Amino acid sequence: MTKIILASQSPRRHQLLRQIGLEDFTILIPQADESYDPSLPPEKIVASICRKKAEAARALADDPEAVIIAADTMVFLDGLRLGKPHSEAEARDMLRTLSGRTHHVCTGVSVCRGARLETRTETTAVTFRPLTEREIRDYIATGDPMDKAGAYGAQGKAALFVKRIQGDYFNVMGLPLCLLGQMLADFGVDLYPGGTAQ
Repeated sequence: MTKIILASQSPRRHQLLRQIGLEDFTILIPQADESYDPSLPPEKIVASICRKKAEAARALADDPEAVIIAADTMVFLDGLRLGKPHSEAEARDMLRTLSGRTHHVCTGVSVCRGARLETRTETTAVTFRPLTEREIRDYIATGDPMDKAGAYGAQGKAALFVKRIQGDYFNVMGLPLCLLGQMLADFGVDLYPGGTAQ
């Protein structure tokens, strides 16, 4: 069976891999240079960073035939990146900025096996309804925004803020599963073992 390595410590990505049937995978946390040129378009930024993560994980992996998955997700509003908040005040500012507006969640995904490395990106538009100061305050009090890009997680209580999603919902969680499934198939990973053709 093909060894799968996920180059990410994100519990949400671990959960999503299990959701598509990849229960047996190894977690590897590479130290990669995540600097980037802010003048680049969002898709090129996340593609560059996830590719670096995949290359760093490949250098650490003990199995040259292992399939390595790396990803990088960023939130952009009007072309400007919203990272993870460093304080409650910063989280509050981010949520105020996102209130009633549409932003974009962009994820780069790299898959490599041996010398072959492929990278693709997925972008999802997310529209928030207008938020009240009380809603923002109470949501921040849950602690949920503090480890998430853009200061929210759509899979949690912030689902109450999301008026519309255009694109892959799982991309907003940090791993576009449809795209990843197609990439894994290209690398010979069968996500339907034991299945029969119709």
